[in-house]
Amino acid sequence: MNRDTATAQNLINMTDQVNPWGSTTYSPNGSASYVDSQGRTVSVPRYTQTTTFTPEQQEIFDRSQQAQSNIAGIAQDQSAMLGEYLNSPFEFNNQDAADWAYDMGASRIRPEQQRNEEALRTRLTNQGIRPGTAAWGTEMTRQTQGNTDQWNQLALTGRGQAFSEALATRNQPINEITALLSGSQVSNPAAQSGPTPQAQVGGVDYAGLVNSNYQARVSQQNALLGGLFGLAGAGVGAATGRF
Repeated sequence: MNRDTATAQNLINMTDQVNPWGSTTYSPNGSASYVDSQGRTVSVPRYTQTTTFTPEQQEIFDRSQQAQSNIAGIAQDQSAMLGEYLNSPFEFNNQDAADWAYDMGASRIRPEQQRNEEALRTRLTNQGIRPGTAAWGTEMTRQTQGNTDQWNQLALTGRGQAFSEALATRNQPINEITALLSGSQVSNPAAQSGPTPQAQVGGVDYAGLVNSNYQARVSQQNALLGGLFGLAGAGVGAATGRF
């Protein structure tokens, strides 16, 4: 029956495993009952899977659990302040960031721009281009635009850096608590052993059994009929010979 096949397959698959990290064993644990499709109460065996660490691994596991408990306690204490902390919205002032970038870069950029402008004036004069001419105005305008672009780039870069630093400062308490909550665990001995070997047992072929039984009966019936017809033929032949 399929139930017997399933029970046998289950028993074959429950292979005890032993490895350097521990062992996994199976033991009987009573039975469970259910009502099948024909209304009969059927009882099937139950088993308990037990995973046991080696003494060394058990000590590591116990210490790891204690460490995780300690870390979880710290995280719990620290997380109490997150409610009030997150109630304060994240604030960032673009102008303050731009001013900070300007103050930081002005000491180097302004002297450089002044030197470049003096060099441009000298070059134009040496080329015979005088102040007030169109060529002079074009070159000086180009120089001024370049200086403006340089200041704008400084402000944009400074704001981006300041924003990243402010956001990192804002997220630091949250990241610390998250890190505390993500602890490591000792490997499970069952996982180290790999999957339990599976022995596949085919189910009962009811259709094949019925067909084989039917064919056997047909063969038996044909043999019986053949014997009867043989006897009848022999009798007819004997009667014909007497006339």
